[in-house]
Amino acid sequence: MSEVPHSGSAVRTLAERVFQQLQEAIVRGELPPGSKITEPGLAQTYGISRGPLREAMRRLEAYRLIEREPHVGARVVKLSMRELLELFDVRESLESMAARLAARNMTAQEIKNLRDVLAAHERQEGMPPGEAYFQREGDLDFHYLIARGSHNRMLITILCDDLYYLVRLYRTQFSAKGARPQRAYLEHHRIVDAIEAGDEELAEMLMRRHVVASRQNVSERYAMALDESGEQGIVMPKE
Repeated sequence: MSEVPHSGSAVRTLAERVFQQLQEAIVRGELPPGSKITEPGLAQTYGISRGPLREAMRRLEAYRLIEREPHVGARVVKLSMRELLELFDVRESLESMAARLAARNMTAQEIKNLRDVLAAHERQEGMPPGEAYFQREGDLDFHYLIARGSHNRMLITILCDDLYYLVRLYRTQFSAKGARPQRAYLEHHRIVDAIEAGDEELAEMLMRRHVVASRQNVSERYAMALDESGEQGIVMPKE
């Protein structure tokens, strides 16, 4: 009997691998914001059949990394400045809430994991410019771990699924350069100190300040990128 080319589980596994490859390429800027992508082109690049590719693209669309336009097709997402600032407004509210809940609910082992992740990040300081603060996905991502440490399932769904990849895209491309990474290290350590001390108010305040600083840094760099491309951008005044 001849072997069935793809079982359902094999297709899902392949689609997952393709999704990971594509989302990493988008986050790193290898597939630039606004660039058009086609199924034939991606199928040729990654050497896969259309079925797994379509499943991976549906997932990319669900996570807001690609968007479809009538009569144009699929493009890598490119937020307007207003949309970017709105995204950071949501981050400020939800991640500060997550930090407050983490100070209340995180276990000693979860806090140790946070410390270990920060130690791993600090060992990256010698990396070339532009790679200085590339946080790996999921359990190697400081913000992801704090969201999970909130132990609030609805909040985890929003921060670790619904918004995670879009936030990671702009955080990686516009916040991992210059002096910001070094300041972020210190801010992260202070947040963990507050969480470990069980100081909910301080953890919330420090996370809010951290996200506001990140928003200012990202918006300034994004405005420069828009100017270079001839587009219009606005930068919110410093808080």
